[in-house]
Amino acid sequence: MKKLLLSTTMLATLALAGCATNGTNMGNGTAMGTASDIGMSVLKGAIDNQCRIEIQKQPAWRVASVVMSSDQKEAVQSKVCGCVSEQAPQQVTLVELGNAAIDTQYRAKLVTRVVAKTLQSCYSSITK
Repeated sequence: MKKLLLSTTMLATLALAGCATNGTNMGNGTAMGTASDIGMSVLKGAIDNQCRIEIQKQPAWRVASVVMSSDQKEAVQSKVCGCVSEQAPQQVTLVELGNAAIDTQYRAKLVTRVVAKTLQSCYSSITK
């Protein structure tokens, strides 16, 4: 059953990847490269969301955000989480990306790991 689900998921991903090209050269131009780009795009969205949740938990953020307007808070969160999302491809292998596409629990763990690895360095570099 798992093999059938895996095969179906991979075929669907490849089929969608073939339809989703917009004329730009993303990845290595192959169906796997495009599927990887689509998967990374989805993962980046999840990473951005998790990053914003994690920022709210940071003691430094709680102190700093007291004196910020809502526009300033959004701008800082966007910069920090944009940095975290941009560093995501360096933290994720193609195998992990494939596993994340199939298993939602794995995807949640992967997103949490990537955010934890990069959030502090991005926050520090942007708030300097």
